[in-house]
Amino acid sequence: MIAARLSLFNEDFVQTKIVEVLNYLAAMRIDAFLRESPMFAVNRAARRFESLAAQAFAADDLGFLEALVLAALFFEAPRQVKPSQLAETFSTTRGNLSHCISSLEAKGFLLRKIDPNDARAYLLALKPQGRRSALRAIAALDYMQKEFEDEIGKTALAEMIQSICKLEARAAAR
Repeated sequence: MIAARLSLFNEDFVQTKIVEVLNYLAAMRIDAFLRESPMFAVNRAARRFESLAAQAFAADDLGFLEALVLAALFFEAPRQVKPSQLAETFSTTRGNLSHCISSLEAKGFLLRKIDPNDARAYLLALKPQGRRSALRAIAALDYMQKEFEDEIGKTALAEMIQSICKLEARAAAR
């Protein structure tokens, strides 16, 4: 009876269905691997957090790094900060930070001026519009932090961050 039913379908249709079933089974095999993969979990979480941050900072048209730069400049004021200090603090390249600073400068959020003590370096300071945007970014970051703490607890969150830092250090040592 099954053979009779299969004869109703053309060979291309059957081959297509076999490929779909095999693809489904292959996805199920990889799922087990992915559930145990810290690299996949961290990468997936980073993408989701990036999306969450994009929503939180959309009103000011900021990316995550841009929001962090504004927050850092706000907290460091009145002291002016060098881009190289921010690059080191945020574990990013000077080039990446330079693009970020150029974007923030174009939006009118910060001022970049030559360091009077070192003509090769720049100092950064917030403009009034950047200060207002920094306050909104800090409020959004605080809100997200509180949500995470409420969801899993401060202690569990601190332990999770410590574990991620250990994995990161191990990967950096290779």
